[in-house]
Amino acid sequence: MNYAVIKKFDIANGPGVRVSLFVSGCRHFCKNCFNSEAWDFSYGNLFTDAVLEELVTATAPEHITGFSVLGGEPFEPENQAGVLKVVKEIKTKFPQKNIWIYTGFLFDEQLLKGTVGSLETVKEILKYTDVLVDGKFVEELKSPDLLFRGSSNQRIIDVQTSLLKNETVWLEGKWERRMGSGDIYE
Repeated sequence: MNYAVIKKFDIANGPGVRVSLFVSGCRHFCKNCFNSEAWDFSYGNLFTDAVLEELVTATAPEHITGFSVLGGEPFEPENQAGVLKVVKEIKTKFPQKNIWIYTGFLFDEQLLKGTVGSLETVKEILKYTDVLVDGKFVEELKSPDLLFRGSSNQRIIDVQTSLLKNETVWLEGKWERRMGSGDIYE
């Protein structure tokens, strides 16, 4: 697996200050994607054990509230084993920190139905994931009023509750943006 960039102080891809890993490789090709250079699976740098250790060290401080994985596309079959290794290591070392993953695939219609790579690996990744932002970015549904997602078709899903209840549970409504007052996170 290659990665495009690591952000050690990210405030855009989940609540609080986070560490974010942007993996390389994506076949969604969303119109006006903010990270289209990462569509290429060979873009960026090779993900190694040294990079994993760098992520663990960056995530350790108390002021870091969580870890996010974006892309490219984390659930592309070529990225699944690497993403699993990362989220398992982060969640094992820091169980109190939340993990968010952004994907163009749909949680219930694609990921849980085994239409993307290895169903076993996908389920294992989801076991360590707290929140999944799913759905392709759709330029025509883009809105600056949305928090933690680019277009209104994308869902913010409570993964652990969804797996427990065997239904998709949205976290919609927990975040709102008020004109002039900044972002509110409950």
